Amino acid sequence: MEVILKEDVAKLGSRGDVVKVAEGYGRNYLLPRKLAIEATSGNKIVIEQMKSAAVRRSAKEKAQAEELAKQFDGLSVGFQRRAGEHDQLFGSVTSVDIAEALEKKGFNVDRRKIQLHEPLRTLGEFTVPVKLHRDVSAHLKVMVEKEAAE
Repeated sequence: MEVILKEDVAKLGSRGDVVKVAEGYGRNYLLPRKLAIEATSGNKIVIEQMKSAAVRRSAKEKAQAEELAKQFDGLSVGFQRRAGEHDQLFGSVTSVDIAEALEKKGFNVDRRKIQLHEPLRTLGEFTVPVKLHRDVSAHLKVMVEKEAAE
């Protein structure tokens, strides 16, 4: 059975690909979950239109991401946290904290786009990559300072 994928399917293909699959897999899994449509001549024309629309949309999103990346140049966010000896934090600074700080500055960035591999647990200055688009990433300066003792 030949199907046209409407979404990326792991180990099978990406959106818009025409793939051959077993009858049962196509009929019982891909089609009911709206992951694919049957590969008829009419559907192939529709998929070509969807591909061209996706290319235009991707180009627009990339241009917006590049504009946002330019705004990130020189931008930094700071946090004040309680810390013990040896500059270890009580707690940590996570991607959620960074996303909230960016939102206060007027940037709406999803926390999943902030490429923080593990939470920041020490005082200091860090450079955190932010993946704004598949091809565009920016670097954000994050400063973690010691909170003033009461």
